[in-house]
Amino acid sequence: MADPLRSLKRAISPPPVKKLAPQTRPVNAALAIDPSPAAVEAGRADVRDHLQYWTEELARVRRNDHTKANALAIEAFRDLYARNSNDEGHHFVIHQHDHPVSGVHYDLRLQFSATSSLSWSIPYGVPGNANSIRPNRMAIETRVHNVWNHLIESASHATGSLLIWDTGEYEVVPRPSRKRKSRQTDDELSTGSDTEITSTPRGASLAEPTKLRHAFQDRHIHLRLHGTRLPRNYTIALRLPRQNHRTAQPSAPKRRRRRTSAPKPRPRNPENTDSDTSPSTSTTTSSTSTIQESAAAKDAAAASDDQDRDAAEQASIRSSNAYPGANNDIGSVHQRQWFLSLDRSASGFVQSSSGAEKGRWTRGGFEAFVVRGRDVERSVVTGRRAGDVMDDCGVEGYKGRKMWRAITE
Repeated sequence: MADPLRSLKRAISPPPVKKLAPQTRPVNAALAIDPSPAAVEAGRADVRDHLQYWTEELARVRRNDHTKANALAIEAFRDLYARNSNDEGHHFVIHQHDHPVSGVHYDLRLQFSATSSLSWSIPYGVPGNANSIRPNRMAIETRVHNVWNHLIESASHATGSLLIWDTGEYEVVPRPSRKRKSRQTDDELSTGSDTEITSTPRGASLAEPTKLRHAFQDRHIHLRLHGTRLPRNYTIALRLPRQNHRTAQPSAPKRRRRRTSAPKPRPRNPENTDSDTSPSTSTTTSSTSTIQESAAAKDAAAASDDQDRDAAEQASIRSSNAYPGANNDIGSVHQRQWFLSLDRSASGFVQSSSGAEKGRWTRGGFEAFVVRGRDVERSVVTGRRAGDVMDDCGVEGYKGRKMWRAITE
């Protein structure tokens, strides 16, 4: 007869451990960073020296073959930021942002104090062709950012990828003087000046952030961007039409519903005329492309809706239109729709008045360029494309928004 207590005499041992297959995937150096770039970008990590953190991070992931003429050395990247770390700093960055909901867009950020930067979202990037039939861009005002955000390249499932398309220093140039035409627009009348914005002080003694503040309040900004990728003397104009001007911050966005019918086309913007800007910065844009770009711009601005933050922090950001650590003492209002255009005369172009080239912008200036999006554009600092940033940050299975198309016409 079997001993019923035999089972109680057996040795007790833990269950066998299943052997794991050896790690065959190479460990990415970027993943060893603590805290991670995504955590720092989201403000979930305490970093005392952002310049040191990001220069070390970007040096680690910089591609060895990134030696082209438009490549910015890590040492130059560090020095550029360091010399602008004060109240007279005039640092700028253009980020390429591939957001999971808003899609690909480009964020222009302009430093206006030691800690804070204005920001605009530009769906198709800055214009690069003086003779394009679509020289204008929508530019949607977004949150006031911390200046250290200019240093970021990172990726996550929540925010997509972010890389530095260009960076450098900006210069606010006087608004071009021009004769008054007989017909005036409401926006011109609102400036109270026949030739230029009289309330914008002129003179070399003013610091660039001071000039930026005045131009921003006057809703007309002429800007020369001294970057790494952008051509020499590259100059753009930003203007806020009177009907788009408001001082109240928008309320919290409602939950988005799937659209079941095509949107009704909006009437053509009456202020998108030659009489509202310099003749070198404005041409007619088709109403269809304008509507499409306006919708894309609003989608791009939604990337700063802060859905990944708690309710209290979201409310604070919306009321001030500034991220924690930044100070909106310049009066930036979220999602105001500006117009951005290439200032062709200031960029060195001359319009032909005769011959086969009559009406075209020729001589001087720069070779035309096109912003071609996430699959083509590289960081001027690391040489990475959007997919490389994703890989370096360990983001797998990311599916970005489709249908983005470069403006080539």
